[in-house]
Amino acid sequence: MVRPTEEQEWALAKIDSWVETYKKSMLTPVIMMLVATNQPTTVAVVAQLITEKTGWHITERGLYRTIKRLQDSGILQSLDVDAPRTGAKKKELSLTEAGRQLLEGMRANMVESKFSAGGIGIHDETAERAFGAAGS
Repeated sequence: MVRPTEEQEWALAKIDSWVETYKKSMLTPVIMMLVATNQPTTVAVVAQLITEKTGWHITERGLYRTIKRLQDSGILQSLDVDAPRTGAKKKELSLTEAGRQLLEGMRANMVESKFSAGGIGIHDETAERAFGAAGS
């Protein structure tokens, strides 16, 4: 195995730091998108989909805290329903109308959509030149 250079180690550390910041800032829209796509859904399904779709590992506390904030803000609503076979109550989440409008606004203003709408983008070769060796 080839040991990364000091420059590659620096880049990888910066990437890891950026990913942690990105996860914190993107958790709200990611939860909103997953709920919108799968509503009504449960917190357990949202947690599973976050990991499947993003590879992120979010703490249960962080997930519940974000969902509670979204509920308190009127973006998500929950409904207690009977779980099959047990009759125990479980919460099903869905977007409110305000949440749907907010998500539409977020999607319209994401950098990715701005780049693709204008035909501007970073080509894979550019990213490969910059980070290809760092990922090896």
